[in-house]
Amino acid sequence: MSALWRAASLAARRPNVAAAIAVALFTLAVASATGFWLLFRFAYLIAIAIPLLYFWNRSMIRGIEVEVRRRDQRVSRGRALHGRVIVRSRSWLPKVWLEVHDHSTLPDHVTNRVLTLGRHGVDIWRYETAARRRGLYELGPVTVTATDPFGFFRMSRTFGERSEVLVYPSAPELPRLHVPPANLPGDGRFRRRTHNVTPNVAGLRAYEAGDSLSRVHWPATARTGNLMVKLFELDPASDIWVLLDLEAGVHVGEDDDGTEEAAVMVAASIARYFITQNRSVGMIAYDDDLRVNEPSRGGNHYTRLLELLALARATGEVSLAQLLLEESRKFGRHTTVVAVTPSPRDDWALALMSLSARGVKVAAVLLEGETFGASTSSLDVYGTLASGGVYTYTVKRQDDLVQVLSSVGVGDQGGVYA
Repeated sequence: MSALWRAASLAARRPNVAAAIAVALFTLAVASATGFWLLFRFAYLIAIAIPLLYFWNRSMIRGIEVEVRRRDQRVSRGRALHGRVIVRSRSWLPKVWLEVHDHSTLPDHVTNRVLTLGRHGVDIWRYETAARRRGLYELGPVTVTATDPFGFFRMSRTFGERSEVLVYPSAPELPRLHVPPANLPGDGRFRRRTHNVTPNVAGLRAYEAGDSLSRVHWPATARTGNLMVKLFELDPASDIWVLLDLEAGVHVGEDDDGTEEAAVMVAASIARYFITQNRSVGMIAYDDDLRVNEPSRGGNHYTRLLELLALARATGEVSLAQLLLEESRKFGRHTTVVAVTPSPRDDWALALMSLSARGVKVAAVLLEGETFGASTSSLDVYGTLASGGVYTYTVKRQDDLVQVLSSVGVGDQGGVYA
């Protein structure tokens, strides 16, 4: 019974070896019955070849070193990922028919190769893979497999570790973008402390390790005899809140032809525009969970916004109207709210109008879902926005975002702004 189990296990794991053994046994039985000498030799040949091929494969997979150098861990969509794979042989025996596979979840990342190494040979190749889809992907590890010409044995070794690469969404640079300016608090009451250097000095404090020398206040340092650095505060400029609608039920299409990708690109472009204007930008989205990035400025904050957008997926169950209602406490007279959505319902438009009645400045970027394949028209919600004086941009499938977001839109009180 045990012998049968081992035979079945061998057949499952190595069907070619099991088939060769079966042929050898059958040939040996026929040779014993007929006395034909050639069949005896054929059976002996198979019996000798199987262990020789096994030890040959073991020698092929041993004495190998693989080094993987990956240059990028963060890259924008459309850019290329670069890296290099180095395979070395430390053996005096040649390595024949080695299959090298770099595992990856990144689309179009193909680094499969079949190579032969001479004595102490080295093979080096570089890869350059275009990042065509935003998101978080895995690269590695690298697997080297040795096999014999008959496919009897396959032996593999794994090198390196799994690493992650984050692909940011495309963020076309906008030459201009108009949204209604918010009402600013008087007399600088809205100033906030910040780590960024601004024209507004809020006070002084003692120097701490890591402070830049550019922040040192030399007159106070000379007066006190101790290094003193300046504290800065933000200008009294309005906050920009970008609300990205990720409700699953309102998005249509897939990949580049879907409203999800278009909405993410719009949100990224708006954030980029205001960050380069040194404005304070925050972002709210709800996919599997609520994602909130409080308003701030600078390149590091923009990177955090891109990270949020890189992982954004239209899988949420919370509508934009609910999101506006739940987060309305964050919006005051000193804020401007920009909603990005393909939703054809007018409940979110009414919610924006409600915020506007409280003194919050509002704007919308409406993706026309019917141009992406939706069965419901956006004309009604567009009319609601126009009648409510909500400054609105409309985006169609295959539109040039730079041109659309830099052009005219329906503005406050139903007017048209350039």
